[in-house]
Amino acid sequence: MNSIVLLFVLLKSLIHYPQLVGDAWDEETRFRMEVRAKELEWERIRLEQEMEQLTLMQSGSAWGHLLFFLHPWLLVLLLGLYFFWMKTRDEAESSDEEDEEDPVLDNDLRWFLEEHIQWPALDLKKGCEWTTDLMDNYTIFFGHVLSNSFYPGLQRAIGVGSAFEGWSPREQDVVYQVLIPMTPPQGHSFHLELDSAEQRHVRNFRVRVQLECTCTKEQQAEGMLCFLHHPEEELRSNQDPSLLDTLCTDSYLDVQKTARWFYQLVRAIWPALPQSHNWHLKLLPSRRSCQFQVTNGRERFRIEILFGVRRGGSDIFVSSQPQYAGTPNTLWPETYAVAEAKFFQYISRTAPPDSLHLRCLQLFTRALLGIGFSTYTMKTIVMHLLNTVPMSQWSRRHFLRRLGDINVSLRSCLEEKHLNHFVIGNKRFPLHIRLPRDIASAEPPNLFHHLSQYLAAHSQAMNEYQDLQHRLASMLLSGH
Repeated sequence: MNSIVLLFVLLKSLIHYPQLVGDAWDEETRFRMEVRAKELEWERIRLEQEMEQLTLMQSGSAWGHLLFFLHPWLLVLLLGLYFFWMKTRDEAESSDEEDEEDPVLDNDLRWFLEEHIQWPALDLKKGCEWTTDLMDNYTIFFGHVLSNSFYPGLQRAIGVGSAFEGWSPREQDVVYQVLIPMTPPQGHSFHLELDSAEQRHVRNFRVRVQLECTCTKEQQAEGMLCFLHHPEEELRSNQDPSLLDTLCTDSYLDVQKTARWFYQLVRAIWPALPQSHNWHLKLLPSRRSCQFQVTNGRERFRIEILFGVRRGGSDIFVSSQPQYAGTPNTLWPETYAVAEAKFFQYISRTAPPDSLHLRCLQLFTRALLGIGFSTYTMKTIVMHLLNTVPMSQWSRRHFLRRLGDINVSLRSCLEEKHLNHFVIGNKRFPLHIRLPRDIASAEPPNLFHHLSQYLAAHSQAMNEYQDLQHRLASMLLSGH
């Protein structure tokens, strides 16, 4: 059946049956009766208007003319009608009926989305590979430059963030984000201290730098003086300053001092890299990370380097990325970016070849741009669904159903004013991704805690949800 006629019939039915709203009938029974009535009407229209449908199909502007006359609230009703219909059908069907042929509505809307939506032409894989090669080259030179210094050791960069997870809310200005683990230099040790003034839903740490005794025969043979037991005058005359005297404030590693030092490293090493022969480096301002852009006249990559300290042998770090504006220089927020990136890698290995889970996430996060919800909120909802809905049900034929799940989940979380953190306290988290004990056993923080504390914030969030529905419906129906 032609999708234009289908859309017209759905909208017509919504207008012709306003009395069902607020009716005392059982909601599911009423909805099934309405769906059956529409199926009969669709068949009649198909027979009566076959020639007209063929004419409309040949017109490239048919959808544009139709959409011009549709009000946004009608688009929202259509999308909401479909999502609700899919939800009630899923609840009624048993699992062995999952592979049956979809009804007319499912077929037509899926056909429309597959043919009409123009997905961003992003080659994230190429950008990630280029960034990884660049950072591997940097790591080699970091090792040479810092081998005998008292600055932190820099390990191989780990790709994190949306681009390395396989999705991006933006078609332009994609940021390739990496995290570089730091280790203490000789004669030093790092000790993570949970900030005593931590906020309830944000965990901040301080990295205390402590001097260690180096009065062993091996270290003395290397010509290294002990910062603890040699006189200060001898140390000043014969040895570089300790890390406490360069990148620390009151014995704690300072994020901004570390960032400035890192900028100097990146600038100084760049000419020695093979990429410098064909690419131009432009450093970008940042106080808590190292951001730069590389261009060659045809392509451009924007890269952000974060640095952090690993919590034990886990995949959890404290990093230089702030959780809120004005984070003090000696606070290092706990980050779950590495664990989340590994989760997406795990999902990609188990997903079917035609899985559209990343497109679902990308579609919703694109719709969020300019609206109050953060992309991390939508990412968290999708990660929860990926951890509960079997990957076999994220294939192309389930695309609209999963969009409905995401939409319903967001609405439910807003109404309940509660959204659990995905990593902290998640009992279903993949075991091969290493978490500290206090993270694995903790009570999951509520990412929507502010909605329960402030009535105005909740009202605003519900209004933003309606804006999201308008935008999402328009994107689905216009193909942009």
